[in-house]
Amino acid sequence: MALTSGPRVLAVVLTLAAGVLVGGDNSKAQQIPLAPRPATGGGVTPAFEGWYQNPDGTFTLLFGYLNRNHQQALDIPVGPSNRVDPDGPDRGQPTHFLPVALTDPRELGVFAVTVPKDFGSKTVTWTLTANGETNQVPGRLHPDYVITPFGEPAQGDTPPVLRFGPDGPTHAGPPRLIAAPIKTVVRMPLALTVWATKTRPPRAVRRSESSDVPVVLVQWSKYRGPGPVTFGTVRPEVDRSDGKAVTTASFTVPGDYVLRVRAMDAADRGSNQCCRTNALVGVTVTEH
Repeated sequence: MALTSGPRVLAVVLTLAAGVLVGGDNSKAQQIPLAPRPATGGGVTPAFEGWYQNPDGTFTLLFGYLNRNHQQALDIPVGPSNRVDPDGPDRGQPTHFLPVALTDPRELGVFAVTVPKDFGSKTVTWTLTANGETNQVPGRLHPDYVITPFGEPAQGDTPPVLRFGPDGPTHAGPPRLIAAPIKTVVRMPLALTVWATKTRPPRAVRRSESSDVPVVLVQWSKYRGPGPVTFGTVRPEVDRSDGKAVTTASFTVPGDYVLRVRAMDAADRGSNQCCRTNALVGVTVTEH
């Protein structure tokens, strides 16, 4: 499993505009059907969110996806049907794809690929084949796709902060594998606790002062793994006082898993890349 603790960017040059997915100068841009999405049987479209430069001069390409099925979650193992080129097929991309019913409306900033300082005009391409439909998207360092995933601190517009202990290390922004894998056994609920907090822009703060709605929304999902994962609740309640959110995860098949926890700004439900945080948690499941 080619996951590291550093950021990785997934490049997809697709823009949702006027019902069309546009892949930069990609001549095979695809029309998004205007009819209701199918419950099952549709494909998965990878998406390039954009890129940003790292302090060491390297660049990160950030990817997401749209599972076009309203109800069907899909598992697509790394290989010919789920590959990233070059240097793939495994660049840390997800193998489990949530249906539209569990997304808002698509998954943003799910994984990242880091490229060298001299990357220039090269591309990183993510290809997905699901239900007989193949879609791919190139990620590149085009000036139109520069993003600021860590927000604008001076304006209070920053991604939520996640901690996995009351005084533990913090993580904010694009996806990163957190700490060592957790160990558990099959059919025993594993407690999952995070603390999710957010510095809000003034207007958003005023809007939520008299509300019971939490500042941050949290959602858990399977990212990789050999079997199904059942959560006590995928969207645990977030305590407004300290940001604590608790749920459980249960497994029926032993093996190595990666879970993803997404924290979103409750004011805009994380529709902006700057207002969401993704963290990956490894879990090793044994029979006994």
